[in-house]
Amino acid sequence: MKVTAQRSICVSLAALTIALAGCQSNSSSGTQNGAAVTTKEHRTLTVEVFDRGKPGQPDLNNNFWTKYINDNFGKQFNATVNFVSVPRAQEVDKLNVLMAAGQAPDISYTYNQGVVYNYVQQGGLAELDSVLKQHGPILTKYLGDDVLKYGKFNGKQYSVPGKRTVLAGSNTFIRKDWLDKLGLPVPTTPEQFYNTMVAFKEKNPGNVTGVIPYGYSLQPLNPGLSYIPEAFRPSNLTEEQFATLQPQPIWLANWNMPGFDKAVQYTNKMYNAGLVSPNFATDKDGKLLDADISNGKVGAFQTNWDGPYRTAPGTYANLVKNVPGAQLIPIDPWQNDAGKHPKNGYSPNGVYMIIPKTSKNIDLAIQYLNWMADPKVTLFLQNGQEGVDYNMVNGVPKQTGTTNTGDKMMTVANNLDYDILTNGIELGDQQKNNAAISAGYPGYEKDAENALKVGMVDYYTQYFYSLPNAADAKNNAALKNLSAQMLAKLIVAKPAEVDSLYKTLVQQYMDQGGKAVQDEYVKNYKAQNGK
Repeated sequence: MKVTAQRSICVSLAALTIALAGCQSNSSSGTQNGAAVTTKEHRTLTVEVFDRGKPGQPDLNNNFWTKYINDNFGKQFNATVNFVSVPRAQEVDKLNVLMAAGQAPDISYTYNQGVVYNYVQQGGLAELDSVLKQHGPILTKYLGDDVLKYGKFNGKQYSVPGKRTVLAGSNTFIRKDWLDKLGLPVPTTPEQFYNTMVAFKEKNPGNVTGVIPYGYSLQPLNPGLSYIPEAFRPSNLTEEQFATLQPQPIWLANWNMPGFDKAVQYTNKMYNAGLVSPNFATDKDGKLLDADISNGKVGAFQTNWDGPYRTAPGTYANLVKNVPGAQLIPIDPWQNDAGKHPKNGYSPNGVYMIIPKTSKNIDLAIQYLNWMADPKVTLFLQNGQEGVDYNMVNGVPKQTGTTNTGDKMMTVANNLDYDILTNGIELGDQQKNNAAISAGYPGYEKDAENALKVGMVDYYTQYFYSLPNAADAKNNAALKNLSAQMLAKLIVAKPAEVDSLYKTLVQQYMDQGGKAVQDEYVKNYKAQNGK
């Protein structure tokens, strides 16, 4: 499975000494809804912005978007907003340096919860509960408790998490034209899926050399079995079991999760029946799988919910070009013992926005985010000027292309680097959001909309830990590497040897850090729930 987003929240950080200065908040009594305060003092608010190094990008502190922000928020609040660029690929290292020097922007951010927790532990962040209550009513209503809780540490609000509007994780795709040719129904259970793969192998409906019924790539950065384990995990786990036995995304190997051994046995059975990509273990970047899909050799595979439609031309476009009449559809075969099709998706939070304790503009920073939470501001920052940069069609903005180059260039989709409050399209209505998201896949709008719908059936997300796991931070990379090796051995093993080999390898995994990680999840769960 290809997972493009790195979702581990814990990293090993070098010891960091944060220079703390006395908090000198210039908070004045604000009006209702966080409106501008009456003050003669002109202030400068500094805000982090990612430098993605996109060719042709404008000055990140002086462009169409920064002018809009200063012409609106700046004038209303008697402030100038300056943007401090940080290289996207080095954002954690750069932020550590700025924090240590007491020079971090008033509004800084990172996608890494472990980094934020480190700053909290060292006393480097402003506590935001009271200032949010005073200056962030629109902001707190927009995010809600379900999102805001991701910014709480030790029971206090130290971060304002962005809101993620697309929560779907992955999908299973199948060649519908192959099903139709063989007169087969869409598989809805693991058994039906297996039998369908056998039919694909034996009857080769695509009439291709080297048919691959189930395309699979074992990638070391995210080693797992995609959504297959969903079908084998018992549905009656208690919250504590769920939280401590499945602490990471389902598509990563969860060796302690009940039923994961059955998912491994299922995949091993498919491999030994000749149904799985023969070179799955060496296809470490998934490029071979992409090529096999594009060339019409693959009958089914799992990837990001929108994987086939991504990029230009994309695997689906290549497939149709190489095999006229080919058709891919998302399916839902991983049914569990309760008749559900659970899917582990993204948590509802996006980037973690933080305000250094050294900031003199804590109130102004929250007022800025509160201003950004206004639907009209969000619409403009994500789309530009109506009638110029986009046209509204059935309540959905259709881009005109003016934001692809020059002073208006968006260096990332939905202008995420300036509209930091929202990760994904936000139109105030999920159906409109989905329609707008689908519109971003020209030629595949209906396919993408359907894929998003399928990808959200029986959606759930990970148990939320406000305490990052230090043992995981220490052992994560090594354990992922070990998991990849374990899966490779288990999938190709003789079926009669899988059970004993599984037990041996899992014991090795536990001895090499897995037990320490597991024990800390149990400890953190009990601490978080007062047990």
